Amino acid sequence: MSGVRWWRRRERVAVSELQKRSNPVRFGLIFLVVLAVVVYFGFTKAIPFKHGFRLNAVFNTAVNIRPKGPVRIAGVPVGKVTSIRREGDTGVVSMEIEDKGLPIHSDATVKIRPRIFLEGNFWVELQPGSPSAPVVSSGHTIPITQTSDPVQIDQVLDALNTDTRANLQTFLVEYGAALTAKPNAAQDAEQAQEVRGVNAAQAINKAYQRGPEALRDGAIVGQALGGTETHDLSKLFASLEKVSAALDVHEQALGELFGHFNTFVGSLAAQAPSLRTAVIELPGALHGTERGFAELNSAAPSIRTFALDLVPGVEQIPATSAAAFPWIEQVQATLGPNELGGVAKGLSTAAPAIASLTTGQAAFQQQFAQFNQCLTKVIYPAGYTKLQDGANTSGAEDYKEFWYAMAGLAGIGQNFDGNGAAGRFVAGGSGTAILSTPPTVVKPGAPPGTSPLVAQTRLAPEGTSPRFPGSEPPYRPLVPCDKQALPNFNGPLAHGSADGSK
Repeated sequence: MSGVRWWRRRERVAVSELQKRSNPVRFGLIFLVVLAVVVYFGFTKAIPFKHGFRLNAVFNTAVNIRPKGPVRIAGVPVGKVTSIRREGDTGVVSMEIEDKGLPIHSDATVKIRPRIFLEGNFWVELQPGSPSAPVVSSGHTIPITQTSDPVQIDQVLDALNTDTRANLQTFLVEYGAALTAKPNAAQDAEQAQEVRGVNAAQAINKAYQRGPEALRDGAIVGQALGGTETHDLSKLFASLEKVSAALDVHEQALGELFGHFNTFVGSLAAQAPSLRTAVIELPGALHGTERGFAELNSAAPSIRTFALDLVPGVEQIPATSAAAFPWIEQVQATLGPNELGGVAKGLSTAAPAIASLTTGQAAFQQQFAQFNQCLTKVIYPAGYTKLQDGANTSGAEDYKEFWYAMAGLAGIGQNFDGNGAAGRFVAGGSGTAILSTPPTVVKPGAPPGTSPLVAQTRLAPEGTSPRFPGSEPPYRPLVPCDKQALPNFNGPLAHGSADGSK
């Protein structure tokens, strides 16, 4: 209630009394504070005692860059330069970046750009980097390898030194001489008929007669550059921007290119005959290129249809890849050290021994080949020979008679006949001796050389077949088996008497 009474009492006070009670000093102070706040926000547009994202960049030289200079990304202001300081032989530029210029990545690049060609004020161009690179925090310093300085007009003038100006003058003189020189007969023979007998300048003038056709083709090219789909041209310029940015990053390489341009032109001039031949062949090549483009243009609908048909298959690639992962895991396990990996390790360990075995196989294979030649040329023909033995001729091959003899020996060696009842044996002790050896040892403990071995037959032999030649055939162990001649099995010695005299 006291508050209500005070308000009512205040309502009864006259306005003149209230004006007398106000303090002009206090009012002036409040007005100055409000004015200072308005002016500060009007010029700084920043909250006191609070700064934005700070970024530092190291340059070879921070020429003419001033505090409060703009920082731009793609031409759009995103911050300002706050300070410049010198550290050794380099300059460090500190910048404050607004939120619209964030984020900044670790591969960001910074360049100092002039506003006008004749070097007015400078500004800082910031490329925030690729999204795949890590994002840096406030206070990050961009190294000197990711910064570049502007090209000064004095640097351009320094490049035009006395030697360069002399070379430029020589170039202009030689270029004028080349335009006005008359061609000789050999050079005319290599040119088209319409430019024979004229100098280069006159030939260039005649080339303008092809202007309408060239302009028409240029218009076609210009129309083609517009693209056939929406945003084709914008995509082209976006790609050109990436190329230009990549070239801009490598300014030093571009400078070296221009520095070596004279050497390049000299080498090109040394290949003038080859270039002249290439230019002569160029019309035919261009004509073939036109035909190739025409064929490519005609094939474009089919290629587009093929590409559209590929779309379902491409859409199935993720599912196919997901399905292939278990198989890949199994293959990896198969290739592990406990399976194929271990087998491969064992094979690598055994490989040297196998290689040495392979090396030794060469000599073995040679001997084996000679053995095969012996079988083919000597042993097999001898085995297939049919021996002529008079009335005893069987008519069978030699190898068959051998097995007949083996079967007969097996039969003679049996103790019983087929019925298993009657034993068979051969009783000796009489008859005609057919073999007598020198004295030899028959049993252990017997005196040496006291017992000859004698073979006898019950019936006297009628003769020998084949006839005994009286001497052994020649023995040639150093001659390969396949090089020795086959004996004449059915020759004149096919039959003979028992004592070998006939």
